[in-house]
Amino acid sequence: MDTENRECDNKPIKVEVSEDESENNKEFKIQTVKMIQEQGKPVAQVARELGVSDNTLYRWINEFKQDPTNAFRGSGNLKIEEKTILDMQKRIRQLEMENEILKKAMHIFAKDRN
Repeated sequence: MDTENRECDNKPIKVEVSEDESENNKEFKIQTVKMIQEQGKPVAQVARELGVSDNTLYRWINEFKQDPTNAFRGSGNLKIEEKTILDMQKRIRQLEMENEILKKAMHIFAKDRN
């Protein structure tokens, strides 16, 4: 991970940026949000300095405030609750299908008895 120097109030700030990842990676977002919160810098100023839009920074701040531990999961990565719900829905479909098969089997065996 490299550190990149950027100017902030004419004072250099260090933001860690991985060579392999874009600026919109999870760690970059977390550091940016913390910088705004801890240093009390205006969002518009930080947005200009980092080359991102104000709206993007507000979205990052809101996402981080809602769930700091699971913020910035990335596309395709679900929250634990969402994954649990999807897993349960899948299990319900499977059980319903098994139940239908058993009902059909019961009718077939009942016909054979007569």
